[in-house]
Amino acid sequence: MSKKKTYILKLYVAGNTPNSMRALNTLREILKTDFKGVYALKVIDVLEKPQLAEEDKILATPTLSKILPPPVRRIIGDLSDREKVLIGLDLLFEELNEKSFFSSTDNEHEIESKS
Repeated sequence: MSKKKTYILKLYVAGNTPNSMRALNTLREILKTDFKGVYALKVIDVLEKPQLAEEDKILATPTLSKILPPPVRRIIGDLSDREKVLIGLDLLFEELNEKSFFSSTDNEHEIESKS
């Protein structure tokens, strides 16, 4: 079983546009179901704080930026494709690796039992 990581995320939005609200709602749902409280999320409205977007070189909104754990990843769009968001955050990849590890371990055990 993998050791839990703390995720530091920033979501850049431009006011209360439909895309911004959809991204925020989708992200909150993903955080609730997949992160189980092991995260910190900062929502940045680029209309109120444009300097933060400029410092982080954000060119489009909504943009989700995963700061920790490394590597830094950015997902641009309304986050409506849950699978792409999980892959972008390295969650789905790790889940697949854990499953393949356990299935290969089971296979190795079967081979050892036969010999």
